[in-house]
Amino acid sequence: MQSQSSRTVTWPSCKKQAEWTDENEYRPFCSKRCKLIDFGEWATGKHAIAGEALIEGDLSEGELQRQLEE
Repeated sequence: MQSQSSRTVTWPSCKKQAEWTDENEYRPFCSKRCKLIDFGEWATGKHAIAGEALIEGDLSEGELQRQLEE
């Protein structure tokens, strides 16, 4: 497998620069530490996808299926 051309990116949490290559096992993160920090921010709600929350119990199965098909 051919690796991508090397590109350096700056990780926003630690400001560390990391190579954006297939060999970087933590890509798109610079390290395992930054990967875990990012996961923790999603898990605690610090990061979220904009939009209305959808709780399965709020919709019947048919209503949920219709919304997913739209």
